[in-house]
Amino acid sequence: MPTEPAPQPAFVLVQPQMGENIGAAARAMWNFGLEHMRLVAPRDGWPNPKAVAMASGAGRLLDAAQVFETTADAVGEADFVLATTARPRGLTKPVYSPEEAMSEIAARIQDGQKAAVLFGPERAGLENSDIALANGIISVPVNPDFPSLNLAQCVLLTGYEWRRATSEVTPRVLEMAGTDWANQAEIDALSRHYEERMEEAGFFFPDHKAETMKRNLRNLWSRMPLTRSDVQTFHGMLRQLVRWKDRGG
Repeated sequence: MPTEPAPQPAFVLVQPQMGENIGAAARAMWNFGLEHMRLVAPRDGWPNPKAVAMASGAGRLLDAAQVFETTADAVGEADFVLATTARPRGLTKPVYSPEEAMSEIAARIQDGQKAAVLFGPERAGLENSDIALANGIISVPVNPDFPSLNLAQCVLLTGYEWRRATSEVTPRVLEMAGTDWANQAEIDALSRHYEERMEEAGFFFPDHKAETMKRNLRNLWSRMPLTRSDVQTFHGMLRQLVRWKDRGG
């Protein structure tokens, strides 16, 4: 049997004005595994072919999108609602950062609640009558001289924070490109190879500094995070230099 999708918030687009923006929002949602799109009185009607063209692979969200006449209808079954807005609207509401907002929603969903996030029209954002329906506000820390985010950007940012709140995100990973880290024996062999060839070339001069120079060179190799591919490359470089020298330059 197919796996039941994990519970998640509904993203409610209130009076979206352009089909392209609805499609871009759907694509942004699907980037982060969000599927529940609700539309409140889309200006150009529904369905909208421009939304489908812009969704680029996320058409399944548009096919399943629910359409409502009012914001109150769209969030009627939700236990917890947050509204995205760039400006304070004179309403007493808790204000969340996007990160904290989605952590709060994730915790509430884990407890069995239903949640929704409101996104306003592209031109002017949510009206106070819509924000009044929300339990709190999501405020993005943007440039105060240019605070406006377009609809898809806001959906993308909020979806990203949902993903971070509900999935393990590795902060850093190194792609090894088919190789492994060199072990100590391999690094030691590389160190000895260079030491021997440089000894023959007269690099360790004067004699009373030779041991210190060799120790510094060994320390250099041990500090470098070398892969086995790196080690083979360094061996090959030195062999080629020696061959070139033996051919008389």
